[in-house]
Amino acid sequence: MVVMLLQSIRESPTVTCCHIATRDLAAHTRRAEVLIVAAGKAGLVTGDMVREGAVVIDVGINRARVKVDGKTKTQIVGDVEFDAAAERASMITPVPGGVGLVTTAMLLKHTVECARRQA
Repeated sequence: MVVMLLQSIRESPTVTCCHIATRDLAAHTRRAEVLIVAAGKAGLVTGDMVREGAVVIDVGINRARVKVDGKTKTQIVGDVEFDAAAERASMITPVPGGVGLVTTAMLLKHTVECARRQA
């Protein structure tokens, strides 16, 4: 995604790529107009780390133990604390049900394309 954004001819966006161990990660995330999170750590990005009005795309998929009605259950969650981030973001993708559907659709599209080329 970083490379794709850097190749943009029209907009020439400023792209910052952070690692899970980046010092003061929150300072970087608070500057982002578009925040794409794919770190593999549940709840890494909290609501206070999201800029007001930002677009948040959560690519992470994690199994986490959460309490629901006093019972501990395993749930699929993203790298972003959804509820807290949604209060600040103008748009946010849910986990599950967000970009995973697009990934599946693109995988199917490419599979069909490959099959046509071989036929």
